[in-house]
Amino acid sequence: MPPRTRYARRGDAAIAYQMHGDGPIDLVFLAGLISHIEHLWEEPALARLFDRQAEFARLILMDRRGTGLSDALAGPLALADEVDDLVAVLDAAGSKRAALHAYTAASPFAIQFAHKHPERTGALILYAGFARTTRSDDLPWLDTPAERDARTRRLIDNWGDGSLVEALAPSAAGDERLRDWLARLQRLSASPGGMATLTRTLGSVDVRDLLGGVRVPTLVMHRRGDRLIDPRHSIYLAERIPGAKLVWLEGEDSLPTLGDTEAFVGEIEEFLTGERHGSTERALLSVLFTDICGGTERVAELGDQRWRDLLAAHDAAVRRQVERFGGRVVKSIGDGFLIAFDGAPSRALRCADSIVSATDAVGMVVRCGLHTGECERMGDDLGGMAVHIAARISALAAPREVLASGTTYGTVVGSGLRFEDRGSQALKGVPGRWPLFALERKGVHAPQPRVGRNA
Repeated sequence: MPPRTRYARRGDAAIAYQMHGDGPIDLVFLAGLISHIEHLWEEPALARLFDRQAEFARLILMDRRGTGLSDALAGPLALADEVDDLVAVLDAAGSKRAALHAYTAASPFAIQFAHKHPERTGALILYAGFARTTRSDDLPWLDTPAERDARTRRLIDNWGDGSLVEALAPSAAGDERLRDWLARLQRLSASPGGMATLTRTLGSVDVRDLLGGVRVPTLVMHRRGDRLIDPRHSIYLAERIPGAKLVWLEGEDSLPTLGDTEAFVGEIEEFLTGERHGSTERALLSVLFTDICGGTERVAELGDQRWRDLLAAHDAAVRRQVERFGGRVVKSIGDGFLIAFDGAPSRALRCADSIVSATDAVGMVVRCGLHTGECERMGDDLGGMAVHIAARISALAAPREVLASGTTYGTVVGSGLRFEDRGSQALKGVPGRWPLFALERKGVHAPQPRVGRNA
């Protein structure tokens, strides 16, 4: 459950905030323009990230004025006014001094606060941040005002449909659950008109002159392949803030809950405390992804009610086979499942074979992908590169095919299972090429391989 939402008062304005954890350091998370502090907790990976930060800090979340649960804007709001809003939140939370963790559009706000109130700023953490949004002599690669206005119009025209996920989290652009969560977050953050006002205001923000006067410990972080915010922004910030530490993270997702989340939060913990204590446990597991083939077409063919009945039968069939072979359903993802197996991967392969047959019997066609590797156990969930590899392999499998990585194949030699070599394939977002092998299913003619398609 998310923490209780409270309100700090500044004049007639009410600013929504929450407190989570009881660590010795106060850490304020500023989420930029798209924020609703109660809905943020609806994304499990983000809730885990907040829990992880609460292991070493008392985490304070807030919705800036004009977003989420805070009061709407009566007109343009200057950064100086937002600085006073944060003072009100800190006072209400009983915080004399806090580290500020700003994401994207919250960076100018945090920089202004640190510049004006160094006595209340324990540290400044800027992730995918910037000082200005339009082109200038020293930032010639930024959009012109006209280009930025056009980009803003496209954003507002598609406001609330979740398409922003393609820039925010390109590695998960096909995850309908994440897309739906983001779409609702957009709608809960602000109306299209309200967001247009906020983005216009952001377009006039420029804190370049303040950078040299920041006198608090500063950590600047960015993912090298970030598609939402150009990484050159962070280079600019780190070069101009005295003593700033620049840390590069791997990946193309701006959303911090994708990719190596522990590296992200570990950098913050070490910067604030001088130590790093990873809360994730690593384990060698066989990871199985299942996916329904042609689900959209079947919905159109059957209608919603019959599709729901068929989906329930599919889910029950999958779960029966997982229980039979001693696996664990980690979670459902879209039209499929993420399943984990301890011990010999042969059980995972035989389970996948049985899942294909069992779902066939109820009128569903599925495909399966497997990989064996080290995973991060995060509560009841799993993360890490091994999970991403299994998902990419599943996306390459043909209907009714069980496709395994070379790692899984190599560990079951001598088990009696037979395979067809599918050659080496590129897996999107995974370095190198990976040898893949299709399980020969008893009494079933092997499907044609899906050659040359990147997962």
